[in-house]
Amino acid sequence: MAITDFLAVSDITSAINACKANDSFSPKTFFATVGLSKKSPPEIEKVFKVLDQDKSGFIEQDELQLFLQNFSKAARPLTAAETRAFLLAADMDGDGKIGWEEFSALVKAS
Repeated sequence: MAITDFLAVSDITSAINACKANDSFSPKTFFATVGLSKKSPPEIEKVFKVLDQDKSGFIEQDELQLFLQNFSKAARPLTAAETRAFLLAADMDGDGKIGWEEFSALVKAS
C-alpha cells in the first residue's frame, strides 16, 4: 500500500515543497495541502497504517522524524524541534506516541 493510492501526486508534491526549509513543517498545514483532511476516516486510517512503519498501532517519535519521507523518498527528515511539536500537537494522552484516534483528530482539525 502506497500513499499515492490515496493522495494525488500533485498534492503531495505541493505539500512537500511547502516545507522544504528546516522548521517550516506544520502538521495541520501539511494535512490540508496534501488533501488528507478531506478524506474519509477509512482513508485516513490507511494512511496512518502506512506511517506506522513498525505496525505497533502507534506513530512513535522515530517514525515522526521520517514522516515526510513516507510521502516522498526525496523529502527531508523532520528536525528535532518539528518532531517534538508534531508529537505535542497530536499526543492527547501524553504517552509519547500518536494513536489512530489522536492522528485522526489532528488531521480533521486541519
